[in-house]
Parts: sequence; C-alpha cells; structure tokens
Amino acid sequence: MKLTWLGHSGFRLEIEDAVILIDPWLSGNPLFPSESRDEAIRGATHILITHGHGDHTGDTLSIARELKIPVAGIFDLISTWQTHQGIEGIGFNKGGTVDLGGAKVTMVNACHSSSFEGNEGPIYAGHESGYMIAGEDHVIYVSGDTDIMADMAWMGEYHQPDIGILCAGGHFTMDMKRAAWAAKKYFDFKTVIPCHYKTFPLLEQDASALKEGLPGVEVIELDVLKPVEL
Repeated sequence: MKLTWLGHSGFRLEIEDAVILIDPWLSGNPLFPSESRDEAIRGATHILITHGHGDHTGDTLSIARELKIPVAGIFDLISTWQTHQGIEGIGFNKGGTVDLGGAKVTMVNACHSSSFEGNEGPIYAGHESGYMIAGEDHVIYVSGDTDIMADMAWMGEYHQPDIGILCAGGHFTMDMKRAAWAAKKYFDFKTVIPCHYKTFPLLEQDASALKEGLPGVEVIELDVLKPVEL
C-alpha cells in the first residue's frame, strides 16, 4: 500500500486494485507544485471527498471528467454533481460501505461544516464526513475536517484502525495537541499522519506537538509527492 501527500488534505492512496485521490485540491494549493498535476493523478481509479469546501473539492470535477472516474462521497453532494455536472458518482451516507477497487470504504461521522461558495453566501453541500478504509491488512482512518468527537470512541473500538490520517492544523479543525489527545484517548494507532497544516500561516506549521503527545506511535510528516509504503 502506498500513500502520497498532495498537500493540505489531499492524498493519493494506492490500495488493493484502486488508486484513490482523497480531497484533491491541486490548483491554487500553495503546497502543491502545479507542474506535477499529471504525475499526481496518473492512473487514478476513484476520487473520495470528505466535504464540500473548496480546499477539499478543488480539482475533483475536472479530474473526474478528464479521467472518466467516479467520485464517492456524501449522497447530497454527489447526487447534485451527478445531476448538474454530469460526472459519475457513488453517493452513500454515514454507516454505509462501498467497494472501491477492492478497498472497503465506510463513511463515518465528522464534526465540521460543508458548503460551496455562492453569490449570496454559502450553499449547503451535504454533511461533512470521515472514512475508514480497509484493505491490504490495514484499516486507515481518514478524519476529514473535524474536532474531537465522542463518536471517536465507538469508531476506534469498532473499526480498530491502525493508521490515522488526522487533520491537525488548528483554527478550522483540531490542532496538533487535540489530535494527539484524541488519538491517544480513542484509538490504538501504529502510525499517524497529520494533514490540513502548513498550507497557510494561520495553521500549525509542524507536527512537534503531535509527536510529543503520542510516544510510541510513529508520526510521519510527509513531504509532498514523496510516497511512503505502509
């Protein structure tokens, strides 16, 4: 299994027979080199979206049309895109599981907000979500944008993820200290990978507090476009 950070909350996950682009915001992403777009999306089979904010949906529609691949996510958002944007979609909801190229992806709760920018203010884009992705003898928890939730207790116990991809930049989501507390309290991760940080000055710029709060856990600060084997 191979994971590549695309900057901010974007990832390329190669698992089972799938190449899943998670929240692919490439154009305008300060951490992503624009000349590497083709490299980042090459061979992708699916796109997985956590919520409707532009720093997560980003290049989703253009990639879906270009590669003719489906977008999976919350039913409200996906059905809207299917109707008005003409893309192939896999719409599901909290507690539902879909098979993406052999990887079993279950939607779980998150605590954030989800909207598009409209001419007269935000437009509802379905509920925010996280995912448990099972495949190749691992379960990966993709938190999406969230704060600490009591739901993490049952999510950790029921799904038993060994890898956590956690938003941890603060301001819009939990910060490094809160992410470390949640990971220690509710999960038994072997590996934790922070995201939603470094992108802008108001976000946390390193994961030192996350590492300090999780002794015995491998905390990996990924470099953009440098894949790691998990």
